[in-house]
Amino acid sequence: MFESVSTALSNIGTMLLYDKGAPLIFSSGLFWLLFLIFLPIYAALKSSKTKMVLFVAAFSLYFYYKCSGIFFLLLVGTSVVDWCVSRRISRSTVRLHRRLWMWLSICLSVSILGYFKYANFFLWNWNLMVEGNYQPLDIILPVGISFYTFQSISYVVDVYKGRIEPTKTWLDYFFFLSFFPALVAGPIVRADYFIPQIEKNRRPTGVDVYGGLWLIIIGIVKKAVIADYIAQYNDAVFAYPGAEGFLGLQSLMGVLGYTMQIYCDFSGYSDMAIGIASIMGFRLGINFNFPYKSRNLSDFWRRWHISLSTWLRDFIYIPLGGNRKGTLRTYVNNFLTMLIGGLWHGAAWKFIYWGAMHGVGLIIHKLCKPILVKIPDNYFTKTIFWLITFSFIAASMVMFRAASVPDAITILKSIFINFRFSHIPQFIQAQPVWTVMMLILVVCHAIPSRWADIARRKFIRAPWIVKLLIFIAVVQCVIIYMSAEVAPFIYFQF
Repeated sequence: MFESVSTALSNIGTMLLYDKGAPLIFSSGLFWLLFLIFLPIYAALKSSKTKMVLFVAAFSLYFYYKCSGIFFLLLVGTSVVDWCVSRRISRSTVRLHRRLWMWLSICLSVSILGYFKYANFFLWNWNLMVEGNYQPLDIILPVGISFYTFQSISYVVDVYKGRIEPTKTWLDYFFFLSFFPALVAGPIVRADYFIPQIEKNRRPTGVDVYGGLWLIIIGIVKKAVIADYIAQYNDAVFAYPGAEGFLGLQSLMGVLGYTMQIYCDFSGYSDMAIGIASIMGFRLGINFNFPYKSRNLSDFWRRWHISLSTWLRDFIYIPLGGNRKGTLRTYVNNFLTMLIGGLWHGAAWKFIYWGAMHGVGLIIHKLCKPILVKIPDNYFTKTIFWLITFSFIAASMVMFRAASVPDAITILKSIFINFRFSHIPQFIQAQPVWTVMMLILVVCHAIPSRWADIARRKFIRAPWIVKLLIFIAVVQCVIIYMSAEVAPFIYFQF
């Protein structure tokens, strides 16, 4: 008996330690077990802002340790430096000194991000130019470093520009930077939006709790049911580009599948993050707003990863001059902003090409605006513009997902050269569940957006037994369609 208890405790201890092969993610059972333990303690401490902040910060630190191991110390170090710098900026009355402190913080943050994320990429390209013997550095990318680096930069810049006052204590700033729902994959939360919520320490209402639960359920369905299931076929297409079993139609289905997969995966994470924060009484804002409804690329970037596109607009596009310095400069600024956005996603040329594609696409849309405004806005033209936009997005996703640029070209060539309509019945017969899930996603994007709000309000007002039955049904779907292992979120690598 004693030996069994000792073994059980040892297993639990091992489970609670960092495992680089199994980071703590929202779609894992361990996270929800820990969250169920976290929630009543959080509720008991909510009346005291200091105790609540201390407890959540400690849980966030442990959450990040489970995601990224020893790199939790890097997060702590970043928060200490940025908070101290923000205090110096606030106290300084000399503008030059304020600017120097701001740039010191930005350069330090970008340098750390650059080392972990881009050092091998730049070394590889340098050695390619000089024909050297390249040996990659043994660098592990800390999970979520791109997200919290962007948050820390925006905080220091906002303090410099007088948009916000620095937090009175380091603990409040660390709470903002490390808030676990948004820590490892966003949304990228702005300080002027989030820090006042810490000060108010608002208790969640019934609408917050049940609305958050609804978002969590939707996020689980998107990620653990749909994205993880359809990924199995999509991954095979991208693993063997141009193979005999993946001709034109199969390649096209893999491309369309990944386009939907990355949306369900990332928006599913965002839904869960926003839902968890809502249950705690915090608002993170909207990060996805039916992006595949877009009829032009500008609208797409107003709907897709809204927190990132807004950050790029405010801290890259506008400082470059925005649209204030003439038409040509506006196009150049658009292109450079999307290049940086592409490079943010990963240290590889394919991400730079992906960003360049979207930069060129935005320029073409702006060039065509004088003509587009003269075209009648009817169902037919809306459908054509939607089809063009979605096709462009799907084609760019090939560059995003493929292992290399040549693989991406091979897949696109296969679609245009080897496509056969006669293969459609055979494909549906071979992949019936995949096909049904894709059709569900298409229908969900085709229906009016307000229906989603109506469904959410009905869930909030529904009796508890209905909520329970919906939750049980979702859990059952996860059990039926889950893959052999809990798949990490795609944006963990960024």
